Amino acid sequence: MNDVAWSWGYGTNGFTDHPLPVALDVMQGEGYTAVALTLGHPHLDPFAPDWRAQAEAQAADLRRRGLRVVVETGTRYLLDPVRKHRPTLVDRNAEPRMVFLRRAIEIAAILDAECVSLWSGVLPDDVSIDAARVLLDERLLELTAVAAAAGVTLALEPEPGMVVETVADALAVRARIGHPAILGITVDLGHCVVVEPDGVVGALRAAGALLRNVQADDMLPHAHEHLPFGEGVLDLDAALAALREIGYRGVVAVELPRHAHAAPTLARESMAALVAAAERSGAAGAASAAATSATAASATGGDAATGGAPEAAASSAPGISSHGAVPVTTGGSEPGGGPYVPSTPSAPPTPSTAPAPSACTAPAPSACTAPAPSACTAPAPSASTAPAAGAPTAPAPRFTHPWTARAAEDVRMDATRAAHLFASAGREVGREPLSADPFAPTADDAARAVIVAALADSGADPAVAAALYRRGDDAERRGVLRGLDAIAAPPPAWRDAGVDLVVDALRANDTRLVAAALGSFAAAHLDDHAWRHGVLKCVFLGIPLSVVAELDARADDELAAMATRFAEERRAAGRSVPDDLTLLLARERA
Repeated sequence: MNDVAWSWGYGTNGFTDHPLPVALDVMQGEGYTAVALTLGHPHLDPFAPDWRAQAEAQAADLRRRGLRVVVETGTRYLLDPVRKHRPTLVDRNAEPRMVFLRRAIEIAAILDAECVSLWSGVLPDDVSIDAARVLLDERLLELTAVAAAAGVTLALEPEPGMVVETVADALAVRARIGHPAILGITVDLGHCVVVEPDGVVGALRAAGALLRNVQADDMLPHAHEHLPFGEGVLDLDAALAALREIGYRGVVAVELPRHAHAAPTLARESMAALVAAAERSGAAGAASAAATSATAASATGGDAATGGAPEAAASSAPGISSHGAVPVTTGGSEPGGGPYVPSTPSAPPTPSTAPAPSACTAPAPSACTAPAPSACTAPAPSASTAPAAGAPTAPAPRFTHPWTARAAEDVRMDATRAAHLFASAGREVGREPLSADPFAPTADDAARAVIVAALADSGADPAVAAALYRRGDDAERRGVLRGLDAIAAPPPAWRDAGVDLVVDALRANDTRLVAAALGSFAAAHLDDHAWRHGVLKCVFLGIPLSVVAELDARADDELAAMATRFAEERRAAGRSVPDDLTLLLARERA
């Protein structure tokens, strides 16, 4: 466990159900010797009247425990109770963010922290990319001066979808403002799977001696969602070998901000995964680890040279077609109807990797008794019968998890049960994706879609679904949007309410929410202006256009003109043009 030059840590944003002292007890009990402390609720409030006394007491506790500390600043609603992470360093009015970061520097000085980690922000609708860079540079210059005076290191973190989203972007910022020694780089290993063109190894090598902070988590390509190790495609062995290669001696902290419900278990499992990977990469040396990575990549489709995800930076061009929802028939012979399914079913899992029962995988002896090879997965269409891209698809023969069927019947009889059932869906049916497609619906998406369709079919007020969306977490909001896709013929009140929810989702920067919003319901009912902007938002956020239902049918000259203007703006700003945008232009010229 100690045969590494760095310190293993865990992020407090993954322990939000624990008081800070208790969280630190658990971390230390599992062998962690560092902590990534996110300022704000529920731990150290930077704006509390006694913030300084709290920081001084925390510093004493950390010294007593012998823990290194990194200060993280990614609190979601600290500065704005409605808009997550806003304002940012690229907003026109960033003063609340600047006040917070100045305070974070003060707290870091008291804690004797390794660094303060910060990020740029998502490009606002009213700011051009050139203007955003100017704003960012000016503000970072001010912050580096404050940090230098306090003797605190800053670490700029690239984030998917933000103005600074790759290590190359971060290096460019440093160059523009004169390479300040006080400004280093944070690298999140999972982010490298999603956005780094040279994968995790390339990103770490590019950061090199400027690397001040490492966040550790797994991810899948095309989805910015922090996952436990082993649930994504990160080559952790290659990443740790690269850290050895560049001589990194800072903190490597696990970051699982949406897994507080299982924090103690994940702290234990994450430490085991990290130690095992460190032993493997250390025993063979960096060169042998790279060779091992190449072998693994050839078997799994990964990036052998960089340790990145399979086709993490590839275009989604071949897959552009309609992936709208299959309507759910809630009054059929199977109670509750069938769940939302993508237009192309995934291959059945092998016996050694079959997932736990999900929304479409009922355990025996339920009604889910279809013949092998997959008890609950419809066979893929043959070449002679497969529908053309963008063409309407007939419902596939699927079966419903018994819990989902009962939930649908429950809300038919009592719509007030929907909120409790929505919250329970992930625990009851699982959260695994239903196909290998990017942004594919998950098992809990499918279960929630059935519940929403049952509400509509039973004549419930659409305000029930709106409340599920407005009060729900990210997964529950996606479930409502998938449910809209699952209603074959929404009544006018449901159509109007659904359009409002889709428009709201398209204002978000949550890639999975935006992807879920552009299903068959949006294709059928969203007005041209909103739909076109939704398509371009997918391009901007790096969401493959394969998620957009009826793209072939709805794409028009105005969308092509908007895409042309967007491409010209990116070229003028010296940024690359996404492959999907290039393809969209090519489709319109054809």
